[in-house]
Amino acid sequence: MALKISPIFSSLFLLFLLLFVSCRAKKTVSPNNKKPLPFDFLKHLEGCHKGEKTKDIHKLKKYLEKFGYLDYHHSRNKTHENDDDFDDTLESAVKLYQYNYHINATGILDSETVSKMTKPRCGVTDIVNGTSRMRAGGKKHRGSGSLHTVSHYTFLPGNPRWPSESTHLTYGFLPSTPASAMSPVSRAFEKWASATHFTFSQSQNPNLVIGFHTGDHGDGSNFDGPGGILAHAFPPTDGRFHYDADESWSVGQVPGAFDLETVALHEIGHLLGLGHSSVQDAIMFSGIPPETIKNLHADDIQGIKALYNV
Repeated sequence: MALKISPIFSSLFLLFLLLFVSCRAKKTVSPNNKKPLPFDFLKHLEGCHKGEKTKDIHKLKKYLEKFGYLDYHHSRNKTHENDDDFDDTLESAVKLYQYNYHINATGILDSETVSKMTKPRCGVTDIVNGTSRMRAGGKKHRGSGSLHTVSHYTFLPGNPRWPSESTHLTYGFLPSTPASAMSPVSRAFEKWASATHFTFSQSQNPNLVIGFHTGDHGDGSNFDGPGGILAHAFPPTDGRFHYDADESWSVGQVPGAFDLETVALHEIGHLLGLGHSSVQDAIMFSGIPPETIKNLHADDIQGIKALYNV
């Protein structure tokens, strides 16, 4: 005798099945559905070292190339530029990065290195042509019969400076600049003026131009969306300073946002010719976390005075 199933039981079973599938589907959705940040690819590379071949190693190479640590064009391993091989050249670049950021220089992509690399930062390179600069410069003093480095400021490649007669520089804003950004930038210029021989004023025909841009904006240094490169500036006497408009910007400390004045202080340092410092408290340190307020540090002031011999 064939088993008969009532229409009511069939309907209840189908309803239960649909609810079960629906619940399972919901559990597979990311709770925040957030887009990965530009440097998040580095997280799954933690622990990688020479001799391994792992997906996205080529992205690590691009990262280190962008910030000056890697140059396959002048390397005997040139054929590995776009592959996922962790070769000798990449190991040397990782060691140099670790050295500059006061991390044990093992060449292994350990948790401390990944944590540092994934932080939001300035888009200006740390070093040039694989030569360490962030911990090589600085003034020294004599103590206990030996020399000790006391500052780690650097200059941009070629030590570009404003001419000696250009002690008064003018600045202006592109039309798309938010009005809320203008006062923080002006305050940043005032802070640099108080610590240097420069003076600054706003002008319609400025030496220095500040603007907000997204993605590829025509200067050869593309922005990458929220949480990656925050801003960049060009050396003397170019005068361009760009914020990434895709970031969350604020005046002062706001959760998840970047302080306009703090970032302006950093980028104005580049406009005047300073490179990055390995002193974490210096305004010229490359990384600037959200909700952070920083001011000029002794290392920054020593650097600008040394650059201009004042």
